[in-house]
Amino acid sequence: MQLTEVKGIAEKRAKELEKLGVYTAEDLVRYYPRTYLDMTSRVSVREVLNNDTALIAARINYIEPVRYTGRVRFLRAHLSEGDDTFTAVWFNMPYLAKTLKEGEYLFYGRVQNKYGQISLVNPTFEPLERNNRLKGLVPVYPLRSTLTQRAVRTAVQAALKCVSPPSVIPEELIAKYALASLAWAYRVIHAPETQDERMRASERIALEEYFTLVSAFKLIKGDKNEARHTRYTVSEAEVAQFMRRFSFEFTKGQKSAVRAVYNDVTGPTRMNRLLQGDVGSGKTAVALTGIFMAVRSGHQAVYLSPTEVLAEQNRALLQKMFPEYRVGYLAGSSPAAEKRAVKAALKAGEIDILCGTHAVLQGDVHFADLAFCVCDEQHRFGVAQRNALTEKGVSPDVLVMSATPIPRTLSLIVYGDLDVTTIPDKPKERQPIKTALVPLRKYNDMLEYVRGEVKRGKQAYFVCAKIEDDEGQVTSVTELFEELRARMPDVRFGLLHGKMKEKDKTAVMTAFKRGETDCLVSTTVIEVGVDVPNATIMAILNAERFGLSQLHQLRGRVGRGKDQSWCFLLVGSESETAMERLQLLKETNDGFKLAEKDLELRGSGDFFGTRQSGKFLSEIKHLKYSSDTIFLAKKLSDEAFERHLNYEEIRRVAIEKYESLKDVVLN
Repeated sequence: MQLTEVKGIAEKRAKELEKLGVYTAEDLVRYYPRTYLDMTSRVSVREVLNNDTALIAARINYIEPVRYTGRVRFLRAHLSEGDDTFTAVWFNMPYLAKTLKEGEYLFYGRVQNKYGQISLVNPTFEPLERNNRLKGLVPVYPLRSTLTQRAVRTAVQAALKCVSPPSVIPEELIAKYALASLAWAYRVIHAPETQDERMRASERIALEEYFTLVSAFKLIKGDKNEARHTRYTVSEAEVAQFMRRFSFEFTKGQKSAVRAVYNDVTGPTRMNRLLQGDVGSGKTAVALTGIFMAVRSGHQAVYLSPTEVLAEQNRALLQKMFPEYRVGYLAGSSPAAEKRAVKAALKAGEIDILCGTHAVLQGDVHFADLAFCVCDEQHRFGVAQRNALTEKGVSPDVLVMSATPIPRTLSLIVYGDLDVTTIPDKPKERQPIKTALVPLRKYNDMLEYVRGEVKRGKQAYFVCAKIEDDEGQVTSVTELFEELRARMPDVRFGLLHGKMKEKDKTAVMTAFKRGETDCLVSTTVIEVGVDVPNATIMAILNAERFGLSQLHQLRGRVGRGKDQSWCFLLVGSESETAMERLQLLKETNDGFKLAEKDLELRGSGDFFGTRQSGKFLSEIKHLKYSSDTIFLAKKLSDEAFERHLNYEEIRRVAIEKYESLKDVVLN
């Protein structure tokens, strides 16, 4: 149903909603609140801790004209709450100057309290008189453009009267498991009366989405036990001899993983295996051993990396470990003539191992005899990309790797089409990374420590979340880079972020690896696979804004040599919740324990994130639900397929959603 067919939604409002990714009435019903205002929980601005969010009633006394700072436009209002005065500031929303008037408002947003100077940053707001008529939990939606909360609430309620997306879960299972009505859940999620009601509605909607997701995986993966086509002639003795090329002895977990791969490639069915291991557990060594099994048997292999920085690193490693074999390289930034030469040699069988990025997946890349595929950092790739890679051979073996630890029970769902092998241990020579929480008042002390380590010949990372500080929320990477250079002119700094061209990223990373720069100021682009053994310090700004698993990934960029390494977590908010989470990171280096805790503290929606599950799950990222909901979804899907219940409808909905989101979910 088109948006303009919904009562009260004119063409102008429909275009505004489209900027939110809402194109139909069904999309509007599925546009879930990001939070709720509890109308009974108003607080005084003086009671709020720095960087916490709060619901505050205050009066707007004066509104300054829109101002500019570089490309950033900001609007500031002067507020009062009794005798207390403070400000509210909105970044890049100049149109609010026409909306805001002097008077009483209810504000909801993050409070900054710097040396007694209090301000609200990008708060949502509504006239207090109107909010006095609102009771219980009031939905707050993610907004863009000129839309207001009231406009979206009104549009959603109108859409709920017109459409109610049906459940794809078979009626027999709905009755058997006493599931609530999906239509009820849609109504309640947009207007819950209690937190308990909100939770029950969230879980019912999440159950529906995960049921569809798990069913889609079942339909996508096809026959898991596909018969083997490629024959391997490599012997166990030859594999053991290759493993001695490494400068370290394989751990028990690595040896077990190699054994699993060898059994797969010499067995009756093709391999489709996920190699999951914590940061520094040695997954790459296992992957290279698998590649050896293929090329020693006379076949070709491919090593797919998510970024050119990592692909360059892997190419150097492959050339070192396979001097008697021909290694090719293919990436987006490779010169056209070089690409043509590599593709021709690959097709002619003159290249044994191809290393590259997404460029490897292009349609004009052909292998003579592809037998073994490695996908590095699985969460950066999707099922469709794995399929595109395997279609370049005749049922080649596939080994995908992930350093993002997730609980095994969840990995069986997310990677439902793969056998799972976990490397639980780490190389013996590596020392555990020490982690310290650094409050803002200790920032200068930390910088002096970094300076001292640099003088000793060591290197450091500085990581922050944003590229440009367009919302005034966190320190930007460019701002931090300039600040550090000014404060430590005797230290050589490099800058790295995702908006840079690939060749520039590679140049910066190469300079850091060679020791030509001392410190690398970066966004989370360095989270994946970058290996610089001489780097012994990881400093993460606004650490409370990251998930535990991501912080653990970043921490894993150091501690890759024999020297003691440190991870400094700079804390912008010292709220009880933030400190509790970060204390867990300080206490353990076990990524699997942290993953379990991350799941418990943040919920499954936040845990999976958009990179691992695409828009498919980001639709419900604001919902609150337990991991039991995911397990129940899998149970229902298994039962529906086993009993062939509602199969055609499940197939239609799952494939339709899978196809419509193909570029997002699977790429």
